[in-house]
Formats: sequence, C-alpha cells, structure tokens
Amino acid sequence: MARKTPSVVPPQPKLKLTLQEIDRGLARLSERIAELHAFDLNTVRNGNTPELKAMQVAIKDSLTRCFGEDTSAYRTYAAATDLTYYPMIVSTGQQIDYHTPIQRRVQNSIALLEQAQKSLKEDLADLSASEEVQVTSSPQDRVVHSGRVFVVHGHDEGARESVARFLEKLGLEPIILHEQANRGGTVIEKIERHRDVGFAVVLLTPDDQGCVKGGELEPRARQNVLLELGYFLGCLGRERVCALKRGQVEIPSDFAGVVWTPMNDDGWKQALSRELQDAGYEIDWNKVMRG
Repeated sequence: MARKTPSVVPPQPKLKLTLQEIDRGLARLSERIAELHAFDLNTVRNGNTPELKAMQVAIKDSLTRCFGEDTSAYRTYAAATDLTYYPMIVSTGQQIDYHTPIQRRVQNSIALLEQAQKSLKEDLADLSASEEVQVTSSPQDRVVHSGRVFVVHGHDEGARESVARFLEKLGLEPIILHEQANRGGTVIEKIERHRDVGFAVVLLTPDDQGCVKGGELEPRARQNVLLELGYFLGCLGRERVCALKRGQVEIPSDFAGVVWTPMNDDGWKQALSRELQDAGYEIDWNKVMRG
C-alpha cells in the first residue's frame, strides 16, 4: 500500500497593514535590533538564559505584528527568533563554548531583522504611492528640516557640554535626550516627538566597569547609552550616527561597521562636522575651525 504523503500546511495570506501600522512595525523592529546590539555576551552562562528566551519571544511578537502569523513573509524571517543554543554532545568535564554560537545567532538575527525592515519600507513606499500620500517610512529616511541634533551621553558632563557647545557654535540645536520630559513615555517615544531630527551623536565614556566571570574589570560605557546607540543605528542608519569615544572604553563586538571617533583632542570636531554635512546639515567651516 502506498505511503500517504504528509500534507503541507500552506502559508497564510500576507498581512495588510495601514501606513501607521507599518511605521509602528518599523519602530518595533528597531527596538529589537537595539536590544540585540546591546546584549552582553559576557552574561551568558549557558545556551538558554532567560534573557535570550525573552528576546526570542519579543522578536516573534514583533514579526507576527509586522507580517502576520505563519505567513510566507513571517517564515522568511522566522530564523531571527533562533537565539538559544543546545550543544549536541556534551562530555563529562568538557568546557562548552556558548559565546561563539550565540554571537553568530545574534548577528544572524540582526541581519534578518534589518532585511525585514527593508521589506516593510518597500511596502510603505508602494502603499504611499498608491494613496498619493507623502509619508516618511522611518527616521532613517527623514529629510532634515531643522538644525537639531540628538546627543546621548553617560555621566561625563564635560564631554556632553563640549559637544553641546560645539553644536551651538555651528548654529545647531543639541537635543539632550535625557533632559527631555518623559511624559510617561519611553526613550523611543521621546525620539518620535522630535521627528524632524535626523542625526545622533552618542558619547561613549568610561562611566561603568565590567568583565567576564573571573576576569579583570575594564572601563565601559553605561548600558543605557549602548542600548540607545543600538536603537539609533537601526532607526537612523550608520550614516546618521556619530559615536565619539573618550578614553579607554571597551566596545561591544556586535557593533560591526561602526566607526569610533576618539574624543581625546579637537580632531573630533572636524570628523563630526564632516558626518553632519554628509547627512544634509549646512556646515560653516569657518565656525568649525574656530570651534
């Protein structure tokens, strides 16, 4: 008797979203990307920590909201939820390397979520064209309409003031993120209230200390600063984020492709000015040289 072929469940139809739902979906994916960038591999003690499981649930929820449950689009990016690691064979006394496979999984998840963002942006462009509505898909695609710039900082008030005063000399308005009123909202909601700002300066200063278990303490930036850096990289794009590093600061390996500008002399002013100019801000180089 012929063996019965198992039935294959076809994917559900693609979810149809409104302009506002797509825009919110892009923000959700940016949040997940930021959380992945900020994940500290030094905290990993096994392959299925509560933090990894929580991120998997959050990523699955975001993908379901963006593409629908069990749709073909969802299946395309479903591997982004694969963060935990279970070694196939474990010998007695064998030292298991959890960091390397989990780091690969985190990087793969980031790549898939960034591709998912691109897909949503294409959907948004198609929907905008069909409705003949001019809509900005995300902060990364915004045209600069003002002279305002986000500034994210840690405990080094001197570095914060140096950057803020320099931006003011250029005729720009620094938006100190931590000085903005909460109004009961999150950091991301604060950013959304300044939709005409298309650039972020993130100050990485040695405010905290950390190390792997049994290692020596090393200076590093505050974790909230790294989280916001990850958010801006996903939200604005690398070309609209300038990371200034003061002193010896441990840099997370996951922030691949990010150029760190040292803030140990005045060279950072010229470097920041070039990046601002490339992002569409008008820069008076006479003021830069006098800054």
